[in-house]
Amino acid sequence: MSPDLPPVVPSVTAELVAALSPRLRKRLDAGVTKLLARPAVREGDTVRITVDDGTDVVLHAPGGTVTGADAIRCGCLLAPGCLHRAAAASAAPVADETVPPDPAGAAEETGTTEETGATTRPGRTSRTAQEETETATAEQRAAARAVSDAAAAVLEAGTDGAGAVLQAELLHAAHTARLAGLPRAWAAAVSVVTGVRAARSADPGHRLADLAGALAGVLGVAHRLPHATGPDLTELRGTVRQPYRPDGSLRLYGLFSEPVLTATGYAGAVTWTADADGRLYTVSDVAPGGPARATGAADRAVRIGDTALTHRELSRAGLAVSGATVSPTGRLGAGAGVRAVRASGVAWHAEPLDRLWAVPAAEQVTRALNGGRDLLFLEVTLTGTVRETTGDCLLADCAGLPLRLATAHDDPSLPHRDNLRLLAAAGGSRLRIVARLVPGPLPRALLLAVEHPADPAARVDLGLDRLQHADLPAGADTPPAAAVPTGDEAPLHLLRRRVHQAVSGGRRVLASAGSTSGDGARLRRLGLATAGDLLDDLHAAAADRSRDAFGRLLPADPDRFARAWLAAAVYTDAVERALCADAWGAAATEVSSPASLLRLRAGTGG
Repeated sequence: MSPDLPPVVPSVTAELVAALSPRLRKRLDAGVTKLLARPAVREGDTVRITVDDGTDVVLHAPGGTVTGADAIRCGCLLAPGCLHRAAAASAAPVADETVPPDPAGAAEETGTTEETGATTRPGRTSRTAQEETETATAEQRAAARAVSDAAAAVLEAGTDGAGAVLQAELLHAAHTARLAGLPRAWAAAVSVVTGVRAARSADPGHRLADLAGALAGVLGVAHRLPHATGPDLTELRGTVRQPYRPDGSLRLYGLFSEPVLTATGYAGAVTWTADADGRLYTVSDVAPGGPARATGAADRAVRIGDTALTHRELSRAGLAVSGATVSPTGRLGAGAGVRAVRASGVAWHAEPLDRLWAVPAAEQVTRALNGGRDLLFLEVTLTGTVRETTGDCLLADCAGLPLRLATAHDDPSLPHRDNLRLLAAAGGSRLRIVARLVPGPLPRALLLAVEHPADPAARVDLGLDRLQHADLPAGADTPPAAAVPTGDEAPLHLLRRRVHQAVSGGRRVLASAGSTSGDGARLRRLGLATAGDLLDDLHAAAADRSRDAFGRLLPADPDRFARAWLAAAVYTDAVERALCADAWGAAATEVSSPASLLRLRAGTGG
C-alpha cells in the first residue's frame, strides 16, 4: 500500500479486480508489487505512475479520493481490462466512504444523524412503535453472510495468503453491506483489508493484535446481525455519520495535540481541549495524505470560526465558542453559525485542568474499559526503561503501580520514539502525563503528552514537539534498557498465540503437524477450562478435512474454522480486559460465559 497514491473507494477496487480474466487474477499480486516500485507523481488532483517507457497509469482524484472506475486510466493496449488499473486500485489506500476525511461539520447543518436502517420498509415494523420485534431484512442478512464468507476466506488464507483478489472480494462484500444499510459491517470489513495490506507491506504501524481485533470485529458483527432484534440490531447496523447537535457557548482550555497518520491514507492532527467541568472536546484536521501532512497539520489554523489559532497554539491556549455544535464523541463542528475567538489557556496544574488528574487511575481505567474515553491523566515517576520485542518502553511508578509507557506511533517521521529515548534519561522525575490505555495483563499505556521535565508550567506533545537534551534535568543520562521478563506469561498466552498465528499464517499453520500440542490440557489444569476447550476446538476445526468417495481431500470448511477462531478471539479479549482491570485495581469487566461461546461455536445466535 502506497501513501503516495490517493485513496480509492472499495467499490472501485472490487469492480476492477472482478473484471480481470482468471489468468490476470493470478498475476495481480505480482502486478501490485511491480507498481509499488514505480514512482508516482502528483499534479493537482491527478497522480501519474510510469509503468514503463510507453505506459502510464493515471488516477484522477477530485477532492483527494478516487470515486469511480473510469477515474483510473491506463495507456496500455489491454486497457480498460488490463492488469495495471486493478493493480493501481489494489495498491492504493482504501477510502473511507462513511465518514468525511475531515469530520468537522459533517451533518451539522441539519443537526441530524444519517442512521441507515432507521426508515420503515415494506415488511418491517416501525422502530418507534415496536422496536423490540424488529429484525434484519433479507437483504441485510444476505449482505452479512457475504461479509462473513469473505472475511472467513481471508482468515483461512492468513495475511501471507490474502492477496489482492481476496482483499477485493472482501471489499465487494463491504460495498454490498453498505448498500444494504450496514455501515458498521462496511467499516469493519474495510479495516480488515487495511490491516492485511499493512501486514503484507511490512508497514511499521502494523500490529498483529490490531488486525486480529479487526477480524474478530467483522466476523462478530456478521455472525450476530441475522439473529439480532431491537436495540441490538440498531447497534449492529451502525450509523453512517455522527450527529452534530447544538451545544451553546463553550469555554475551552487546550490540553495537547497529537498527530494522525492512518494506514488508510489519512493524516493530520487532533487537538484535545476541556471545559470548566472537565468534559473533553476535540478539534480535528484530517484529510488524505501521508507523514508530511501529519507533521505539518499542527501548524495549520483550526477550522472553527474565524480564529487564526493553529493546533499547536490551541493545545496551550484556550477557545471561546458560541453556537457550538458537538458530536456524541465530543468532536467540535465547524458550521457557518459557529463563532470562536482565542482565549487564555491554563497549565495542567491549574483549574479546571487539574481536576482531570485528580481522578484515581483505577476509576479512569474502569471508564475506558466500559466504553468511555481511553485517555488516562496520570502522575508518574519515571524509573527507567525496559526492552520488549517491539522496542524499548519507559518504566514508571504510578501511585505504587508499575506502569509501562510505549510510543503511540513508530513512524520515523514522527518524534515519538526519539522523545521516549530522551525521557528515559529523566529517571526519578515526577511528571504529569496524558496516555492512551492499552488493555493487557500489565498496566500499559501509549504516551501522548508530558509535563516538561524542566518546567512544570509547560508541556510537550510527544508526536509533534522534539525534546532536546538541554530540556532534561542537569546530569541526566540514558540508562541501559533492562531485559526484564515481560510478565505476559499468564496461561492465557497459550490461546492468544494460536489466535494470532491463525491471522498471520492462516488455517494451515494450526493444522500442520506438531501444532496440536498439550496446551489445551495445560490450560484446563491451570483452571482455564473454557480456554482449553476453545483451543482444542480451534485445532480440530483447522485440521478437519473430509474426503470424497474416492479418498480425495475435500476443501476445508472455512465457516467452521472462522467460528472456532472467533470464539477463541472473543474469549481471549474478554479475559484480557478482566486481567487489565485487575492489574489497575479497576472494577472487574464481564467475561463471556462458556454457554455464549458454545452458541457461537455452534453457529447460532448469542
